[in-house]
Amino acid sequence: MPEHTKESITTKFADICIRVPAAEVDRVRSAFSQFLDLAGVQYSIPGNDAEGLVTWEDAFPELGPGSVLQGARDREELTQAELAEKIGVKPHHISEMENGKRAIGKDMAKRLARALNTGYKVFL
Repeated sequence: MPEHTKESITTKFADICIRVPAAEVDRVRSAFSQFLDLAGVQYSIPGNDAEGLVTWEDAFPELGPGSVLQGARDREELTQAELAEKIGVKPHHISEMENGKRAIGKDMAKRLARALNTGYKVFL
């Protein structure tokens, strides 16, 4: 299984490096290439001839604060209504945040983080 070793993010690009057993390099490279091809994005994997780079935002456009919120809520096995009650908001506010229709400000991120046992910056 790949081991995450480094992540470098700039305002325009994200570099993600992983460490895999040497015998598995070709298989892992092929799997990543197939995944990114299915996602329909341009990318560059060392060892490939691709010229362009892909940001994580381009590769995974669905992974915004709302997706993180939904994932954290699911991990804690809470419904939207249960989470709303824990942080003192109406259930439709949780739905709106998860669907990107309501911004998650710093104060709300901190309330969510306490209720979902995570750091608040993941929601910003």
